[in-house]
Amino acid sequence: MAVVSPSTGAVVFRVVAIAEACSWAGLLIGMFFKYVVVFDDIGVKVFGPIHGALFVAYVVVTLVVARTFAWRLPTTLIALVASIPPLATLWFERRASRRGMLAEPAAVA
Repeated sequence: MAVVSPSTGAVVFRVVAIAEACSWAGLLIGMFFKYVVVFDDIGVKVFGPIHGALFVAYVVVTLVVARTFAWRLPTTLIALVASIPPLATLWFERRASRRGMLAEPAAVA
């Protein structure tokens, strides 16, 4: 039984995956400025909580989408592990889209 409609799940997954990757990039830039350029932690203070919230959102959305699209356990684990390295959620989202893992199942006539 699907938790959300497949089309909604696919769109939300795509948006959250992209947002999580962007927040990772912002946090990395903030850390660069904190430790290398100006030794001010404003970028980390701004992007740290944003990235934390989007990380949690990505994990929750991934679990919901995995159930909606009936992903196998290895696929779900890869999607969850993709939340750890910077920008890997973009890679997984593209991979899932290309392989049809975010497509609605064909209607049986």
